Amino acid sequence: QGRAGAAYGKGVLMLFIRSTLLLVICLLSACDAPGWLDQHGNTMTRDQLTGKRVVVNYWAQWCAPCREELPELNRLARDFPHALIIGIDFDAAKGDALLAATEKMGIEFAVLGHDFAADLGLEKPAVLPTTYILDEQGELVHTLRGPQHYDDIAALLQ
Repeated sequence: QGRAGAAYGKGVLMLFIRSTLLLVICLLSACDAPGWLDQHGNTMTRDQLTGKRVVVNYWAQWCAPCREELPELNRLARDFPHALIIGIDFDAAKGDALLAATEKMGIEFAVLGHDFAADLGLEKPAVLPTTYILDEQGELVHTLRGPQHYDDIAALLQ
């Protein structure tokens, strides 16, 4: 019974090692495609950004120019379906607080967290609002400080 028990134990150990390796491989493969949650709990992935112009706008509830600019960004989101308009709450609200803030501000586009901006190498701005424009390859091509108007951003999305 000693040899049979040792063989059984070795088989269980090998199964455990294989299962653990499979789990690690699955977890590591998920690291290649990070996702970010918007205010509604929807996941946006890096693949969704590929091949599109991306407008990333930092705003805050207490920022009057931000509040004035948001309708322009809502209109851009409707008029330019080939581009992505993404908001970042400067104060980093999350979960229900972020959803409530976006509803109060009337934001109609996705709002993501600071992790999204950091993953793309975008700095937290010193001036609000600040808008970053990324090209189809994900490279930063414009940094716009202060409130922007529809026509100004639309010209950069053509």
